[in-house]
Amino acid sequence: MTLAQPIPTKADEAWRYADLKAVESIWQAVETHEPVVVAAGENASQTVILDGGEAQMRRLYIVLEEGARIDLACLAAAPGYGRIEVDVDVASGAHFEMGGAIIGSGDQTLEIVTYVNHHAPDATSNQTVRTVLAGKATGSFLGKIKIARDAQRIDAEQSVKAMLLDRTATANAKPELEIFADDVKCAHGATVGELDKQALFYMASRGLPPGIAKRLMLQAFVADSFVSLKGEAEFDLIEDKALEVLEALS
Repeated sequence: MTLAQPIPTKADEAWRYADLKAVESIWQAVETHEPVVVAAGENASQTVILDGGEAQMRRLYIVLEEGARIDLACLAAAPGYGRIEVDVDVASGAHFEMGGAIIGSGDQTLEIVTYVNHHAPDATSNQTVRTVLAGKATGSFLGKIKIARDAQRIDAEQSVKAMLLDRTATANAKPELEIFADDVKCAHGATVGELDKQALFYMASRGLPPGIAKRLMLQAFVADSFVSLKGEAEFDLIEDKALEVLEALS
């Protein structure tokens, strides 16, 4: 018999930005993670899209065996509360690639939360997340990478950027590294900004209407989150969906 897991609280760093009332309403259905195992030497791809229902959550526990690779594309655009949570164990020679987009407006609260555990040497991971927010929406990315003492020669990267279309929107970004090995290559960065007014002016000076210029800039910004993923046909679909949501937003 599996004991029910307690509902998270704000005391847990990974849930500090969550809408806990929404979480409580769906917790019984999502309290355990969905297992995803990629066998040694195999490649896999998966998409996670939250774009329907007032409260949605997907929680994945991914195990990458030796030499395995997974390409994961995530889109958080639920109309109320949406959370995508990904825990990954990365074996020797394995690679984890994730592209994520958070697109929200109104009073939406949207999150992507990742925990990548490098417990073995000679492995790699890369996470790229782009966020576009309008109205009073809140978008958050919390991503922790842990590298164990014996996990030498790890190359792990996170790139997190957010674009605010209104000053009333809120973006939270917390990439985090916990490193116990000494032979690693790690990089992480997070930026929050607005549309480049000089770029908009330049495009307008070339005869492009302001609305179209804005839309093209936002499309390029969001599409950047998916460029490193393998499996073009599958991920073209999620990119198209992201741009569809973005079109309604802008």
